[in-house]
Amino acid sequence: MMVATSFTASACAAVAYPSGSRIIAGIKAAGVREIIALPDIVTSDGLLWPVSKDPEFRLTRICKEDEGVSICAAMSYNGTRAVLMMQQTGLLDSLNAIRAIGVDYGLPVVMLVGLQGKEPQLAPEKSSAYGVRIVRPILDAMQLSHSLIEEPEDVEHIAQAISAAYAASRPHVFLIGRAPEAS
Repeated sequence: MMVATSFTASACAAVAYPSGSRIIAGIKAAGVREIIALPDIVTSDGLLWPVSKDPEFRLTRICKEDEGVSICAAMSYNGTRAVLMMQQTGLLDSLNAIRAIGVDYGLPVVMLVGLQGKEPQLAPEKSSAYGVRIVRPILDAMQLSHSLIEEPEDVEHIAQAISAAYAASRPHVFLIGRAPEAS
C-alpha cells in the first residue's frame, strides 16, 4: 500500500491510497465491461492504463465528457453497463447533459471522477482548489447520488453502488479523491 506524507504547519499526516485493482474488481463485479474515458491525471496510472490493457473491458476514448454521458445512457437501453471516467472539470462541464439525460430522462450514468488538484490529506470541501471544493455541494443541490473513494476500504461499495444506479435508473458519481495505486 502506498503511503504519502505531507507536511503542514500543524502536523505531518500520512495517508493511504485506494487500490486500483480493487476498484477495477468492483467495476467488474457489477457487470461493467464498457469504459468510456477521457484521460485524467488522478486516475490514469491506477485505473485507465490497467483498464486499457484488460481484455475483459472495451475502452472507448472520447473527446468531450458530455459525449460520454450520452454514450453511457444509450448503452443502458440494451442492458449494457458502462462507466464514464473523467476529472471534475469535465463533470462540471457536463452538468446539463447529466441533468437532462440522467435526471430528467431517468437513465443510469455511472461516473468515476478524479478530483484533480485535491490535496490527499484534506476532505474535498477543505481543498484549496475551488473546483474541488464545489463538486459535492453541486451534486447535493442536483440530488445526484455520489460517494468518495479515498481510503482503501472505500472501494468495498463500488459494485453495490453501480448496481443500485442501474436498478434505480439514476446517475451515480464516484469522486476519486486520491490517485488509486497501480497494482
